[in-house]
Amino acid sequence: MAIRMDRSFRAEWTAEALDARPVILPRRHLVYPAEVEEVERGALELMVHPVEGEAFLATCALGFASPAVPTGVWSCPDPATVCALAGGYGYMIDSRAPERWQQLGYRPVTEVRPIPEAGLLVFVSFHSVEAWGRAGRLWQTARVSWEGVRLGEASATELRGWGWEMRTDTEVEFVVDLATGKHTGGPRF
Repeated sequence: MAIRMDRSFRAEWTAEALDARPVILPRRHLVYPAEVEEVERGALELMVHPVEGEAFLATCALGFASPAVPTGVWSCPDPATVCALAGGYGYMIDSRAPERWQQLGYRPVTEVRPIPEAGLLVFVSFHSVEAWGRAGRLWQTARVSWEGVRLGEASATELRGWGWEMRTDTEVEFVVDLATGKHTGGPRF
């Protein structure tokens, strides 16, 4: 499993992906999500070192064991937040208080796109796009594809992409307003 480390935003933490869970666990060990069954399929093991506070081991349950979905760690518009993706399952973890976290709704996330000029970390699913800013989740587009989203260029104000149109078996361009999450163009549903 390839682990990507993306620091497009300033971070108040560092993280190290471990090859395996340590034999001797650190004092602070958190499992995301808490259900043991999901972790038994595999996990991304991260040792996170906040700038202030005690380091902790984050065990992030693996969604899918496939190179087609992202696995890695991304800095976020909120410098204290760690974004960990494990086989397409996403976890937004507060490095100052790692018991405060959220799991992304997309299962799986198919792509992650930092857009620093807009102050956004964007997540893609098979059907729509979601953006997180400094204060957390900001918006989710309406459906932009029957099955499969491909992103193009982004600016401080808009994101271009393509969604599959089932009736014509073609990709149709859409444009997302990054301030609102509203899109124009794209397939018809």
